[in-house]
Amino acid sequence: MKNVYIIGVGLIGGSLALDIKANYSETIIFGIDNNETHLDKAIALNVIDKKAMLSDITNADLVIIAIPVDATVNSISDILDKVSEHTLVIDVGSTKEDICYSIESHQNRRNFLAAHPIAGTEFSGPSAAIHGLFKDKTMIICEVEKTAFKLQEKALQLFSDLGMRIRYMNPKAHDKHIAYVSHLSHISSFMLGKTVIEKEKNERDIFDMAGSGFESTVRLAKSSPAMWTPIFQQNKTNVIETLNEYIANLTQFKELMEKGDFESVYDEMKDINHIKDILEGIIKV
Repeated sequence: MKNVYIIGVGLIGGSLALDIKANYSETIIFGIDNNETHLDKAIALNVIDKKAMLSDITNADLVIIAIPVDATVNSISDILDKVSEHTLVIDVGSTKEDICYSIESHQNRRNFLAAHPIAGTEFSGPSAAIHGLFKDKTMIICEVEKTAFKLQEKALQLFSDLGMRIRYMNPKAHDKHIAYVSHLSHISSFMLGKTVIEKEKNERDIFDMAGSGFESTVRLAKSSPAMWTPIFQQNKTNVIETLNEYIANLTQFKELMEKGDFESVYDEMKDINHIKDILEGIIKV
């Protein structure tokens, strides 16, 4: 891979650029971004080697699309129009069904691999890029059978070199599952942050009492609204389903407290403690 183009030089795109540079010394990383300041910052931080425009990707060996998912849907056909038959195009967005559907009949569909790295932080922009973000993390791949076999091999080798595990899913299943384990978590964090901010208007000392538990729970509320609003929009049906179930559980918990049934409150939390065993099992895999 000599010429790699990163479209969207933020946390994910920038971190991929850093790890590709570390693993492939001959590679030239080109950055494409609507934000010129992002590109200047990415060059200053040695995240990318050169700036580029979308019209330059005709000589790309690899194109990574790491922009908001609505922008991906709007631009992916144009990107596939421009690439050569040997170019691998990877999208790393957090939703998959709309993106895959938008190019299912494209003449260069075989050049495209739909992927989602289960990795990230609450920060954004090129300064958020970090080495080793993807090591021991899972890469979800959707509709792998629609990608040319040689390009599949190239992608799998890249993910292996980055230290990632591979999991295959269809786009619909991906979007449903990710609504529970990622999208709902972000909404919960945003709404907790909102609740505390609204209370803080009247009680200035509330943040003096906020410890590590609050900080870890509300961490995701620092995430970019420009990235997450399109995700919620594209995955609206699944996210609303998870919210209904989450709200029902919150309501049930509140009702137990209102009735003074703290034995049931205890039992509820004790049963939920099982999540610890589940997460430990995931980490060991």
